[in-house]
Amino acid sequence: MVRPKKCRRVMAEPDVTYFKPRGIPLKTLEEVELTVEEFEAIRLNDLKKMKQIEVAKKMGISQPTLHRLLQSAHEKIADAIVNGKAIKIHVGDYLIKR
Repeated sequence: MVRPKKCRRVMAEPDVTYFKPRGIPLKTLEEVELTVEEFEAIRLNDLKKMKQIEVAKKMGISQPTLHRLLQSAHEKIADAIVNGKAIKIHVGDYLIKR
């Protein structure tokens, strides 16, 4: 039996939820979907320079789960940059921590 997925904690939803290459019409672009949890993991680990164990505690998940989130987010962002795709940040399984 599969273990139920834990609800991840995020500080807030992102203000900007869509990024696209300049000069290419939106209707012709492929999209890469980044979850809010992946966005929060990237924000805390890469931008705020927090250690993975700190980020995992803040998000209410294990460090291995955080590592998988970061790996997935990095792959999606690299795919979008290298292949000229749009990045859409969309909903996921999260709880906003105030």
